[in-house]
Parts: sequence; structure tokens; C-alpha cells
Amino acid sequence: MNPTELLELFRTRQSVRAYDTTKIVDNETILNCIEAARIAPSACNAQPWKFIIVNQPELKNKLADLTSSKVLGMNYFTKQAPVLLVVVREKANFSSMVGQVLKDKEYPLIDVGIAAIQFCLQATANGLSTCILGWFNEKGVRNLLAIPRNKRVELIITVGYAASSDIRKKIRKDTSEILSYNMY
Repeated sequence: MNPTELLELFRTRQSVRAYDTTKIVDNETILNCIEAARIAPSACNAQPWKFIIVNQPELKNKLADLTSSKVLGMNYFTKQAPVLLVVVREKANFSSMVGQVLKDKEYPLIDVGIAAIQFCLQATANGLSTCILGWFNEKGVRNLLAIPRNKRVELIITVGYAASSDIRKKIRKDTSEILSYNMY
């Protein structure tokens, strides 16, 4: 892949909130995306993540219910996605934990974010669409999926084929607003 193709992949990856409910996502494709997440870099090679693929329709719909908010009208599209990926933060290794304390940085959160975007970019390369969710009932998700109480559910990612092939224009800050050289 040349640099232009990679940048185009970044430009076409978008958060999709409408899925084609007639198309099934096969396990091989999901496992290909998991491989991209599995090989993501992490502080001190801690790999502080576990992924739970939820594709059994009844269970997936119960999980989807835990992502929506009646008050804010959020995430009602999640039942359309044929797969939900739950990203659980695991305990980091000793080196990473020491680094967290000494540098006052939550390395496992950074690591989970890197793994999640590698999953999403691979999904895009495979013709799938995703949406990363941070809004959900974490306690309900832990109970539903038998996740131990001492684990954090950081993200849920919807996965499926988009209902539309339209790529929205990305509205982002201008480079001059986010970049400086040598000093702040």
C-alpha cells in the first residue's frame, strides 16, 4: 500500500449509524479485523485488552439496548449492526503499571484506543463500517456478558455493512489550528 492509499483509507473510514440489515458479517472477516487489533502497539507490550465479539442476534440486541439513551436519543441504530465488539481494558503488565504511576498517564487507555482504531481501519479495508461508542451502561454490559467486576468496558464498536455507500465530507479543524513547529 502506498502512502496515498493509506491516507485514502483514513479519509473513507467514518462512523456509520445505518447498517444494511440483510448482510451478514462472516467470522473470517471479523477475525481479520481482530488480528489488526491484536498486533497493535502498546506501552511495554502490555496488550491490556480483551475483545468480545457479540453476533448472536438475541444477545446482540440486549447489548444494543444497553447502548441507547431515551433521554438523549443516542445510539438507537446499534440494533441494526449485525456485530457488536466489546473492548475490555485488562490489567497492564508490571512495566506499564510502573510507567503509569511514574508518568501519571493511563497507558492502557491509550493502548485500547490504538487497538480499537486498528480494528476499525481494517474493517474499512475489508468493506465494513464501524462506529466507536463510549456511551453505554457499563454495569449492565458487564452483567450481560459475565465480565468480571474488576474489568472496565471501555468501548463498544458497531460492525456491519453500511446502508449507504456515501462518504460524508469530514469536518475537521484546519491544520493551522492544530499544528505548530518547535513551540506551542
